[in-house]
Amino acid sequence: MSLFDLTGRMALVTGSSMGIGQALAKGLAEAGATIVMNARNPERLAESAAALRAEGHTVHELAFDVTDHDGVRAAIDRFEAEVGAIDILINNAGMQFRTPLQDYPHDMFEKLLATNVTSVFNVGQAVARHMIGRGKGRIINIASVQTKLARPGIAPYTATKGAVANLTQGMATDWAPLGLNCNAIAPGYFDTPLNAALVADADFSAWLEKRTPAGRWGKIEELVGAAVFLSSDASTFVNGHTLFVDGGITACL
Repeated sequence: MSLFDLTGRMALVTGSSMGIGQALAKGLAEAGATIVMNARNPERLAESAAALRAEGHTVHELAFDVTDHDGVRAAIDRFEAEVGAIDILINNAGMQFRTPLQDYPHDMFEKLLATNVTSVFNVGQAVARHMIGRGKGRIINIASVQTKLARPGIAPYTATKGAVANLTQGMATDWAPLGLNCNAIAPGYFDTPLNAALVADADFSAWLEKRTPAGRWGKIEELVGAAVFLSSDASTFVNGHTLFVDGGITACL
């Protein structure tokens, strides 16, 4: 299973102080990677990093706002110069805001675009500039089942996740000739803090269980295998792909 071994590699996971990002950071650490955890809140980041270190993993903390282009580049450049090369990037930071499209506040639309799309460009570009110089690197962007499907009240979110998938294809097109592998993971409905309101809604959960062939919510640990695969030598010829991990929801009517 050496194809999946991440020993000796450094992995930056944005938005990794909780939820999916935290689970992916832990999963890559268990596969052997040194982890760089990121969040805007230094206190929450420190708590999450300490928990991972307590399990015996090597963890760095890198607090920055993924929506701040200049701040992102400065943080990445400083880390590369002072600590070491980032071999794997998982662009996980994101947000959700639900309301009918006709009532959707313009400021929230702009915030959603910045958090879900601009961040992928900001961090992806800053890290890729270093990866290109080394002729190798892995970038994994977290898309969504909403890359393909829409639901009432989340039209802007759907637009942002469609953009993430298309930006991933663009990254692969520009950067694969330079040695990078750029792919995306599209989670279905997972029990995360972002979905807490839906998980607590008995009617929605009942609908989801009927709508999903697997018949249940996903567990965030079930995303780890996909992330390890796309981070490892097992996927050297996979580029520009969006891997749906959704219990089959996009496969059926």
